[in-house]
Amino acid sequence: MKTNEQLQKDVQDALKWEPLLNAAEVGVIVKDGIVTLTGTVDNYLKKTEAEDAAKKVAGVKAVVEEIEVSFGNEGNVTDSEIARQVLNALNWNWQIPNDQIKVTVEGGWVTLEGELNWNYQREAAKGAVRGLIGVKGVLNNTKISPASKDVIEAEQIERALARDWSINANDIAVTVSGSTVTLTGTVSSSHQKEEAERIAWKAPGVWTVDNNLIIEYDYLMAG
Repeated sequence: MKTNEQLQKDVQDALKWEPLLNAAEVGVIVKDGIVTLTGTVDNYLKKTEAEDAAKKVAGVKAVVEEIEVSFGNEGNVTDSEIARQVLNALNWNWQIPNDQIKVTVEGGWVTLEGELNWNYQREAAKGAVRGLIGVKGVLNNTKISPASKDVIEAEQIERALARDWSINANDIAVTVSGSTVTLTGTVSSSHQKEEAERIAWKAPGVWTVDNNLIIEYDYLMAG
């Protein structure tokens, strides 16, 4: 079991372990498994890396991300310039069918829309954009519309979950209804919950994943 102070230290140590991050830039507040990240970083990629690092810590139930992005003089690029960068990044990434994605930029925020056949393409599109100069945030509104009409088998997803060393698959139940996969059960961190969902998305024919996993962890309440 962990106290709020112990979980706070674990998250701080996780941030220090990331080469991209200067841990001094990010403040960590913890209350009963809910982690709030504060501070200012100089690019959007650092912001997402901090969030990802916190989610991987055992015992983290949720992450409230209040980190601001401030570029200074080097990041003063126009929305038009950002849009050109985004289009180039999508064009150069072989995983992404860029003709299926529409891009809008407003105030440094990039919105991606359109339909893709696979969730890995959706994740690759966001990944290609988040490190670009001037980008303050990414709204990934792309939808999944699989070309495959394969019947989804719950057992295949269960076996994939069991192969992942970071997840206790015995505590996760998988049900399938049409093109929707539902995950129920318990995990011990926000990272495990997201990882289970990523695995489910890889099954051919999946249109939707309902992630109803509950994060359970024992905490010592501070007096």
